[in-house]
Amino acid sequence: MTDLSLTNSPIVAAYRSRTPTSAKLFDDALEVFPSGVVHDSRKLDPYPTYVERAEGSRKWDVDGNEYIDYFGGHGSLLLGHAHPTLLAAVEGQIGRGTHPAACHELELRWGQLIKRLIPSAERVRFTASGTEANLMAIRLARAFTGRAKLMRFNNHFHGWQDHVAFGTIHQSGGGDVPGVLQGIIDNVIVADPGDVEAVRETLETGDDIAAVILEPTGASSGRVPLSREFVAMLREVTEARGIVLIFDEVVTGFRISPGGAQALWDISPDLTALAKILAGGLPGGAVCGRADILAHLDFTAAADKGFQKIPHQGTFNANPLSAAAGVAMLEQVAETDACETASARGEQLRQAWNRVFADEGVPWAAYGMASCIYLFTNPDGLEIDPLNFDAAAQPFSLFDKTGAHRAVPLLHLALLANGVDISSKPAALTSAAHTEDDIAGTADAMRAALRMLKDEGAL
Repeated sequence: MTDLSLTNSPIVAAYRSRTPTSAKLFDDALEVFPSGVVHDSRKLDPYPTYVERAEGSRKWDVDGNEYIDYFGGHGSLLLGHAHPTLLAAVEGQIGRGTHPAACHELELRWGQLIKRLIPSAERVRFTASGTEANLMAIRLARAFTGRAKLMRFNNHFHGWQDHVAFGTIHQSGGGDVPGVLQGIIDNVIVADPGDVEAVRETLETGDDIAAVILEPTGASSGRVPLSREFVAMLREVTEARGIVLIFDEVVTGFRISPGGAQALWDISPDLTALAKILAGGLPGGAVCGRADILAHLDFTAAADKGFQKIPHQGTFNANPLSAAAGVAMLEQVAETDACETASARGEQLRQAWNRVFADEGVPWAAYGMASCIYLFTNPDGLEIDPLNFDAAAQPFSLFDKTGAHRAVPLLHLALLANGVDISSKPAALTSAAHTEDDIAGTADAMRAALRMLKDEGAL
């Protein structure tokens, strides 16, 4: 697809006609931010939508257009936008101060809720983001084992920090990564999760592997799905070899189940990275897991056992506003059916979209787990039945192309023109705020978008 801003596409024209204020704001943003955006995933041709407010399952842009939202705060909004419980918690705290630079009761309550929900959480350390949580988990593993190498997997995303900034859909190269030292690259093994025996052999013969880190449900929280059997194999081998197993549950934590993928699958990692839902839509992350590993952050343990403590600061670790939102959020996870409701809506959306694909004769498929929905857009034109598509039975290579169809950029714009916002993967995240009417409306929007694509010759 050529630059959409330069085409005569009727879909682009429809999008432009609805969003002139967003276009003006983007022109101004180009003078302030690289590419006019502050997050790579918000890049959209010809320009992104600027949102003015959001509530429940909906958001409204600066031109007054209403959207059913499936971007979900990049995965952080299990309860939808501006949930009354979270608003009350944050509003109640803000008048008490935003940064006492001191310990506070909310951080303790927040940590206790993590221990209650996450099976492997013996100790907890807060960070300001998921990227930081993964970085701390990797550092802890190296300190604990005294080993250097990290194993990670193709296309699994663990933030933008140096140790995981390559071997992803964002940076596939491993030998020339801008700004990353070669010494770091040399100490990271980027493995193919599709080659189970090679992964096992590497772990069983490597004497300098400190840790294995992965998204337990698969790359992009299940866009390229992993089986429970593969993860169980990792647990068995890493435990036998004294290798630290790290689950990146930044997205799946409190979403796949109240206790994350590890609770759903009954597989206990050594360390877990959390963020997103953890802080209820505010900035916040955490690393949790075995007490003996997190002891490397402990002043007393370091003095008693004679090892060097890992220094760890962080101006916004467990900030009171994030803690207030996080406590309110995790109480909802623990005490209501919010997680189950979001998952049920996810299954309804997958089924609804697959019915639309079948009805419209489009060989695409919606798949995923719980409240995570992905679109397989079938760029190679394989013969598939959307109503009987089994993602778990497909080869890993198939999912490298889930969003590769030339129609995908136009699909995103066509859905926006029909009042639905998804992420660019393409993917959708459902929340407990989505209703059955939202699902029905989203199915109608997909049908209308596909017909626009057909009229334009993109399908």
